[in-house]
Amino acid sequence: MIITYLVFTILAYLIGSFPTGYILVKAVKGTDIRESGSGSTGATNVKRVLGTKAYIFVMVVDCLKGVLPVLAAKYIEAKTGMIVSLHILPVLVSVAVILGHSKSVFLKFTGGKSVASGVGTILGLNWVVGLITIIGWIILTYFTKIVSISSIIVVLLTPFWMMVFKQPLSYMLYCFLGALYIVYLHRENIHRLFSGSENKIRK
Repeated sequence: MIITYLVFTILAYLIGSFPTGYILVKAVKGTDIRESGSGSTGATNVKRVLGTKAYIFVMVVDCLKGVLPVLAAKYIEAKTGMIVSLHILPVLVSVAVILGHSKSVFLKFTGGKSVASGVGTILGLNWVVGLITIIGWIILTYFTKIVSISSIIVVLLTPFWMMVFKQPLSYMLYCFLGALYIVYLHRENIHRLFSGSENKIRK
C-alpha cells in the first residue's frame, strides 16, 4: 500500500511538472516564457505571448493534468480497497499535481500558479464542485477582466463547496490548504491588485 501511494504520488508530480506553456512557447517562438510577462508558465502568460487559442489549449491541457491522475487514483483506491473512507490516495495525488505544476522538476522548480491544474484536481475529486468552480471563474473573469482575482476567489470558495456537497473531510482540507498555496503563489498579483497595476485579460 505504501509503495502504491509513493509511486502514484511521484507519477502525479511528474505529470503536474509537465510544462505545457513553456513547451508550446518554445516550440512556436523559440523563447523562454519565463522571460516574458509575469514569468509564469501558465495559460494567462501564454496568452500574452501567443494569443487566445494557445491560452485555451494550455488551460485545457493543464486542467487535464489534474483531472486524469485524480480519477486514476480514485479508481485504484476503489479497486484495491485502500482505506477508501479516508480518500488518502486521491488527495496525495492532488497535492503532488499542484506542487509539480508550480515547482516543475523539468524547469528547475519554477512553473505556473497551479490554478488550472488545481481546478482539474477538484474536478477529479468531485465533478459538481469542479464545474461550479469553473463556471464561477468564467463569470468573474468576464466581469472583472482580471484572471488573478477570479482565480483567488474561486479557489478560496472550494472548501465551502466541498462542505455544502458533503464531501470527505480530506477533500475539504486539501481544498483549504491548496487554496492558501495558490493565493501564496499569487502574492505578486495581489500586490499589483492593491496598487491598481494588475494586467487585464482584455480591454
